[in-house]
Amino acid sequence: MPRTVSPVLSLRAHGPFACFTRPELKVERVSYPVMTPTAARGLFEAILWKPAIRWYVVRIHVLNPIAFITLRRNEVDKKAVAPPASVIANGGPPPALLIEDSRVQRNTVALRDVDYVVEAQFELTDQAGSEDNVTKFVEMFQRRLAKGQRFHQPYFGCREFVAHVEPAPEKFQPIPVTKDLGRMLYEIEYNGASKKCFRPMFFSAHLNQGTLCTPWLEKFAAGKEIYS
Repeated sequence: MPRTVSPVLSLRAHGPFACFTRPELKVERVSYPVMTPTAARGLFEAILWKPAIRWYVVRIHVLNPIAFITLRRNEVDKKAVAPPASVIANGGPPPALLIEDSRVQRNTVALRDVDYVVEAQFELTDQAGSEDNVTKFVEMFQRRLAKGQRFHQPYFGCREFVAHVEPAPEKFQPIPVTKDLGRMLYEIEYNGASKKCFRPMFFSAHLNQGTLCTPWLEKFAAGKEIYS
């Protein structure tokens, strides 16, 4: 049986700011102290995304001391709501949002001077074709990472907080910090084709000598389900 899970791949991501918003504090944004697995997976998907693979973050190594900064950011207080398809088909107005009428200033407690080494694996999905294999996508990822190729700009939680991504160094030193981080968002599970049907999944995050291990290790090794 061909192998369907890749070896562990890694990258380094750093930048001046980051905000991994706690879901219970999403109006006045407050960041988790460490990057979440979903945000880390987004870095890998920015480099290589294909329907044939799905990324799973294994470990997040924190290289810089955890430091917060308070920012005032311009946001909007509503979403652009699309009209029914029948309205658009009959030449009705497209979805619109007047930013000038909806702009508000909100406080953000973000991270500053962040630097991480992230390790992840990918698994072949049901959409993988007969010519798709693990080696093909491993080499594709490594080549794109080395050349700086991206499907879109990687970012740390919010799109304006740009992440600079590069190959991980052979040697690195995580911060010497061990502490519990509490309940952290691990994944958002979507049921069916509609994005309105979803379930957030959390785990008990623990930073051990600057390294955060995700539940993917236990799930992959022992077949355990992630609890929600």
